[in-house]
Amino acid sequence: MEKDDKATPTRSYVRRDRRRVRVRSKTIPAKRLTKKELREKEILEPYSRIPRPRSRKECAHGIRPCPFVSCRHHIYLDVNPKKGSLKLNFPDLRVWELPETCSLDVADRGGMTLEEVGEILNLTRERIRQVEVRGLAKLKMNMDTERLEPYIK
Repeated sequence: MEKDDKATPTRSYVRRDRRRVRVRSKTIPAKRLTKKELREKEILEPYSRIPRPRSRKECAHGIRPCPFVSCRHHIYLDVNPKKGSLKLNFPDLRVWELPETCSLDVADRGGMTLEEVGEILNLTRERIRQVEVRGLAKLKMNMDTERLEPYIK
């Protein structure tokens, strides 16, 4: 019996030619939802009435993996508010298969390398670096604005 040369998919990447290739995120435009997906939304509607935590204090010691995929801090799914499209960050995994589900839990742990954060968010190290630079620039701009505000009046 011969061994298959191709490796089987594991977690969020597939091994090909000695390189790790991540499974890319999948974006679903709101206009492209199928009738079946729209019916599933109606079936799941009663579950949306379950009380969700309103603050980090209520959420911090909740069940993990977090069942509230619609939370803005959940890693599995992103929603574009302008277009209404859904972005599945891990299209090859189910929610309960994710090692981490809440970005706030990851932030509470403290310092991590760009590579570790990229693995958790299914992004490259370079993209994580770009997001970090952009976030720090926004923080600096806000700090400068707050410092100059008394003089602007």
